[in-house]
Amino acid sequence: MKPLTAVILTCFCGLMSCSSPSGDEPAEKRPDLAEYLDSAGKEDELSGGARQIKISTPKGDFKVWTKRVGNNPTMKVLLLHGGPGGTHEAFECFDSYFPEEGIEYYYYDQLGSHYSDQPQDTSLWNIDRFVEEVEQVRAALQLNKENFYLLGHSWGGILAMEYALKYQDKLKGLIISNMMSSVPAYNKYAQEVLGPQMAPAVLAEVKQLEADNDFSNPRYMELLLPNFYTKHALRMPVEQWPDPVMRMFNHMNQTIYVQMQGPSEFGISGNASLKNWDRSADLEKITVPTLTIGATHDTMDPKHMEWMATQLPEGSYLNCPKGSHMAMYDDQKTYFKGLVSFIKAVDQGGKL
Repeated sequence: MKPLTAVILTCFCGLMSCSSPSGDEPAEKRPDLAEYLDSAGKEDELSGGARQIKISTPKGDFKVWTKRVGNNPTMKVLLLHGGPGGTHEAFECFDSYFPEEGIEYYYYDQLGSHYSDQPQDTSLWNIDRFVEEVEQVRAALQLNKENFYLLGHSWGGILAMEYALKYQDKLKGLIISNMMSSVPAYNKYAQEVLGPQMAPAVLAEVKQLEADNDFSNPRYMELLLPNFYTKHALRMPVEQWPDPVMRMFNHMNQTIYVQMQGPSEFGISGNASLKNWDRSADLEKITVPTLTIGATHDTMDPKHMEWMATQLPEGSYLNCPKGSHMAMYDDQKTYFKGLVSFIKAVDQGGKL
């Protein structure tokens, strides 16, 4: 963790240096709840916070879906979902934590996802265009450097880093959740660390299915669910996976996912457009307060995400010792205690 200013140290350092806070202490309730819940005069008052935002692209205008929860003039968090091609639904657990802390937040389906328009032109699925989409959403929501926190999970973490490298003058704080800054490093970790953790016979069969390009074979998921997903994606028996997670997977846009991420679950390879993405050398250019979040059992290397925090001028790291790639579910208390602490620390002191 980077040295903290005195004003931040008291409220932040203790929480972030402890990898497994007990979570027993009652949350401090926001005293002005009526103000937090007041939507009077808001553009989205009629729809309970939901609105469609028009965005312009090289292939025409489309609409993307967002939904605001709460009001806070200095803490507004835009949530970038994973995938690519995932949905806002994976973030629905935030409803259990952010409102009682008085944090305003925005669900958002990126173009091509769930409630947003789903054009068929595959030229739209590239990082630069997604960055411009986020900037148009930010402007429409009237978020600015006095209040705008951007949180990206997984693919959303890539998008958040890219956005910050171009538009960090609009940001108050950045959260990179469960995403490394290098896809080649991620691939190396998947092949050399995660794969060998599987039983040799299972790994051999998975590798053969991948070599045969037989990803649609039901056997592929039959092997991965108990031997990989429940160990590194979400550490619960599949039958216990939360409803928002199941809905997110059911609504995944596979066209976008395969084009950018590829069909394999062991890294990003083949013709996937993200396979050579690497911003590790550029992390030092992101000067806004930034929190990286990793988990001990993540598909992403937690040591790499801890290292990322040392490369960011105002970086700090939160580890979720019981968590995996979706640590907001399988190490939820640690995840949200650290996340809320970071947001409030930046709000009180301005920077780390």
